[in-house]
Amino acid sequence: QVELVESGGGLVQAGGSLRLSCATSGRTLGSYAVGWFRQTPGKEREFVAAISWDASAKNYADSVKGRFTISRVNAKNTAFLQMDSLKPEDTALYYCAISQFDGMPTRWFESYDYWGRGTQVTVSS
Repeated sequence: QVELVESGGGLVQAGGSLRLSCATSGRTLGSYAVGWFRQTPGKEREFVAAISWDASAKNYADSVKGRFTISRVNAKNTAFLQMDSLKPEDTALYYCAISQFDGMPTRWFESYDYWGRGTQVTVSS
């Protein structure tokens, strides 16, 4: 019933930009924190960024801080991840997720209740 659908992934050259979208349905986005995670084969799921229910607080992994920007539009039940200055090591399947625990931008994936199926981001050298 609750669905999260990521979009906006693709193939870009190093230094390029992409904007990922996370559209939710079945629930209103308000009161949920939204997180972005990424995963590559053979690696554990990695936290990327998160935003509080009201966008007053944000949390970024050190590896993306200064390059990625998370945002949300609750009225449209949509969240975004703007990715600039992309590097080959950013290549991964990117997932969005929502957490109803306390609405804060936690980096722990165990706190997230619903997940999308991911969108692939590939950054070439």
